[in-house]
Amino acid sequence: MKSISAVITKGLPVGSRVETCDNSGAKVVKIFSVKGHKTVKGQLPAGGVGDLVKVSIIKGRPDMRKTVQWAVIVRQKKEYKRINGTRIKFEDNSVVIVKDEKGNPKGTIFKGPIAKEACERWPGISKVASIIV
Repeated sequence: MKSISAVITKGLPVGSRVETCDNSGAKVVKIFSVKGHKTVKGQLPAGGVGDLVKVSIIKGRPDMRKTVQWAVIVRQKKEYKRINGTRIKFEDNSVVIVKDEKGNPKGTIFKGPIAKEACERWPGISKVASIIV
């Protein structure tokens, strides 16, 4: 996992229900863990764009439902700051389901734009992405 060239505000805490933007078979997932996140007592772990999270699939194909998968956050509503001073936010929260911890995507088509920070960190996602913002 590479570092990111932005100051990402963590906008998706544990327990968030998020839509997927790929054709892996999952529609709505629930975040229950953020890889590599440490926090203080009483504060929920949270993830931002480019973070690897563990998700439980809530809605989707019957064979995918009630399973645990890895996912990468590719869009968030909470704005964050890039190194050049610009601030960016998306109109929805979204994740991409990945096969393993290396970031190889399970789906073959992504709907909507993908954040540049997620593509920098995960080259497998950037190969499939059509729109990178």
